[in-house]
Amino acid sequence: MINLRPLGIGALGLVLSTHSLESQDRSRYRDFRLGGDLASISALTGVAASEAKTIHQRPAMLQELLWRRPYSLSGRAPAETDPVKEIVFSFYNDQLSKMVVDYDRDRTDGLTDADVADAISIEYGPPLKPGVGRVAAPPIDEESGTRIARWGDAEYSVVLYRLSYASGLRLIVTSPRLEALARTAVQQASRLDEREAPQREIARQKKEAEELRLAQEKSRLTNKATFRP
Repeated sequence: MINLRPLGIGALGLVLSTHSLESQDRSRYRDFRLGGDLASISALTGVAASEAKTIHQRPAMLQELLWRRPYSLSGRAPAETDPVKEIVFSFYNDQLSKMVVDYDRDRTDGLTDADVADAISIEYGPPLKPGVGRVAAPPIDEESGTRIARWGDAEYSVVLYRLSYASGLRLIVTSPRLEALARTAVQQASRLDEREAPQREIARQKKEAEELRLAQEKSRLTNKATFRP
């Protein structure tokens, strides 16, 4: 069962300096650690590893695992008041490279950008100043709306966004090293797909022709045995 500790208003009153360095581990989001393998993330979320979506198989294995908060009609248990709606876990060669966390709009309604940034700062420390260590944003970041705050260093990155649609909130936790490798692999895979497209089309046509031939032969044998003039 996934352990989703609530991000609540009460947490905003805590003093940042009272938290240990361990609580500012930017390689983690709750119980999930960047670099972890698919099996460990599957065990933590309760989502079967077989449900992972394969994006590319070469030149590197790129996969995604989606966790969605289960719907329940019973009570208001902590898991049912947690604001996390869903998390997409991305893997590069069986290493967790990115987590995209979308929060439920109804369960964050009324929270200001500062409220949420302050709560997240309890876990990750003070946010970086605008422009510090800034790098070109990958597509998923560019599509995520307005950047509210950013935490991190050369090894790990945590960015909070206000989505451009439905006023939702999104947190993206990444390993810049693994994500750079994943983006390179995507580009290489696209080139391989383009190069191999003619051969795949020929193979597809041959397969369809063979399937048609076999189907026709089956029909011929069936009809030959029963045909009477």
